[in-house]
Amino acid sequence: MNIVMGPALGVAMAVAVLLGAAVAWAARLGTSRATVTAGLRATLQLGVVSLLIGGIVGSLGLSAAFVALMVVVAARTAGRRMTGGRSGWWAALPIAAAPVPVVGALVLAGVVPPQGIAVIPMAGILIGGTMTASALAGQRALDELQSRRGEVEAALSLGFLPRDAAMEIARPSAASALIPVTDQTRTVGLVTLPGAFVGMLLGGATPVEAGAVQLLVLVLLLAVQTVAVASTMELVCRGRVHRGAEVLVERRPLLSRLRSRVSGAG
Repeated sequence: MNIVMGPALGVAMAVAVLLGAAVAWAARLGTSRATVTAGLRATLQLGVVSLLIGGIVGSLGLSAAFVALMVVVAARTAGRRMTGGRSGWWAALPIAAAPVPVVGALVLAGVVPPQGIAVIPMAGILIGGTMTASALAGQRALDELQSRRGEVEAALSLGFLPRDAAMEIARPSAASALIPVTDQTRTVGLVTLPGAFVGMLLGGATPVEAGAVQLLVLVLLLAVQTVAVASTMELVCRGRVHRGAEVLVERRPLLSRLRSRVSGAG
């Protein structure tokens, strides 16, 4: 069974986007414009990529270059979600740190064939997962450090190292970025039938083959997103990713002043 191509498909997609935008507008969520823009960008980008992939999947080198482009775009997207500053480019590290080596290892181990048609989708799924996890973890961690600035300063005054003080505040909120992938893995087959499983079934694979591939994708996503969240927390708590307003920018001078006061009092 395949989706029937035709005018009805275009109408269905347009209605879905407009419905989402209308509900967002009625509920005053402030995302109605973003919904329409995302739908239009997805249509344009997928159209171009669909034509492009047909010409590059035959070359492993071109496929690798396309994966690198994925990392750059994902890093830019996640970085802008976390902070509008140039420090957002550090997001490239957690986004690429796990997916790229994992895909390379799968190819070397013979699990994924060294062909663009296999490498690009696998890399895209993993990079997309780390992009989402990094963006959520970084945004929540920075929000917490800004709103709970006093608690970070209190920890510093007690002698915590800057990184440790920030980690105590940021860790719980950043870790919540793993909830979606954890829940998806727990409920797969019972609540959801993810895209890889459905896609393979539509492509003619047996249910067992589709299930095996989907299981591999899910456990890999769980692993790479965990690495991404942990790496993002380190970057935020060490001040590499910042917005310029949170306590992390001033924490070293603050710690020095506190130590000076203690020494002077002694």
